[in-house]
Amino acid sequence: MDYKVGMLGRIALLAASLFGLAYTIFDSWGGFIISLFIVLVVIQIVFLLRYSESSFKKVRVFLDNIKENKYSQLYPVKFDGSETDDLHIEFNAILAKLKEDQSEKEANSQFFKSVFKHLSIGLLTFGEDGEITLINTAAKRILNVSELKNISDMASINKELNLAIENLRTGGSELVKIAHPDGIMQLSVYVIELLMRGEKFKLVSLQNIQSELEEKEMEAWQNLVKILTHEIMNSITPISSLAGTIRDDMESKLEQVEDVTQSDMEDYLMGINTIEKRSEGLTNFVADFRSLAHIPAPKFTSISISKLFDQLQVLLQHQLEQKGIKLSKELNPSELILFGDQTQIEQVLINLTQNAIQAVEDSETRKICLSAFIDEAGKIIIEVRDSGKGIDQEALSKIFIPFFTTKKKGSGIGLSLSKQIMRRHKGNIQVKSAPGEGTTFKLIFNG
Repeated sequence: MDYKVGMLGRIALLAASLFGLAYTIFDSWGGFIISLFIVLVVIQIVFLLRYSESSFKKVRVFLDNIKENKYSQLYPVKFDGSETDDLHIEFNAILAKLKEDQSEKEANSQFFKSVFKHLSIGLLTFGEDGEITLINTAAKRILNVSELKNISDMASINKELNLAIENLRTGGSELVKIAHPDGIMQLSVYVIELLMRGEKFKLVSLQNIQSELEEKEMEAWQNLVKILTHEIMNSITPISSLAGTIRDDMESKLEQVEDVTQSDMEDYLMGINTIEKRSEGLTNFVADFRSLAHIPAPKFTSISISKLFDQLQVLLQHQLEQKGIKLSKELNPSELILFGDQTQIEQVLINLTQNAIQAVEDSETRKICLSAFIDEAGKIIIEVRDSGKGIDQEALSKIFIPFFTTKKKGSGIGLSLSKQIMRRHKGNIQVKSAPGEGTTFKLIFNG
């Protein structure tokens, strides 16, 4: 109220001064009086401007304090009900709220920095200029450094790790082996690209999974030993038993000086043939194991998936027609190109399609679909779907184990071999199946 009264009073005085000036001019008063009124009008205008600017000056100072994050200043309050008092109360309330928000923001920042610092997974962030903005204790321990200023310094620690961090994009991950005073480390490197306030930066996580890999490796060796023991014993036990039976019979004949009859010779021949077949089976098993353990490095070339599907259809056409199986192909885009070893990828697709043929041959609906597309993450996906009876959950968890098979015939290395080939291509193979719903094998190529 005081501001309005003061403003109206000054406007009234200015109006009176202007009226007096006009009256003196029209009534032809002396020059001194006219000059006096002119000076009075000018003084009134100056005071009016100063008075009107006083409140704006307070607002300007208030806004400058906010801009400079100065929230500690307090505006005096007299509690006299004036508008200036109300304005000061509002200023103080706003500054108190901003100060509280700033304190909360700083507390949250300190909390997240503390969490970031003490995480067991190594984390670091850097901008487009490569300057590292944050690096936690775990990352320093993994990299065996006390400080790291720029991501380019990573090359002096490990060149492979440096290349992985530079080349990986959002969601990308890679395994990198580095030397460390505590021993060799297998690092899982994961990268996320972020945009904050118009600035791009990367968040990199480093996790030492050496112990997990060693545990899985030991588990894999134990499974392999079980499989090898089972398969070898299955072959050697009947061979040993049959050989012992033939030896005992021949020794008995020799001791008693008995003649070997035609029937005895036939029995011996049958036994020797059986031993030969089981030995041959054991030899084939070892050959299969050798082929599984010696997959050649892929020779990467451009592969037209459309042509690859066509070649596969021609190769299996007779078998498909003979068993009344319909094969369909879906490509999006139609000219999709894959970079990989054509022979190895073709072998994987043959294995999967042969499995699909065997899966649908006893089904009422005999359909197999080959499809290829690019998913949301930009990865090339090839799928082999069948309308067979599906795979139960227990078998589904074991189908990639070497020599495991649910078929009456087969070595059980096809899917294991396919998985190894996909890993050599920096990709993966997944399966989705349920009894009565068919099976889908998905080949994922990371590009």
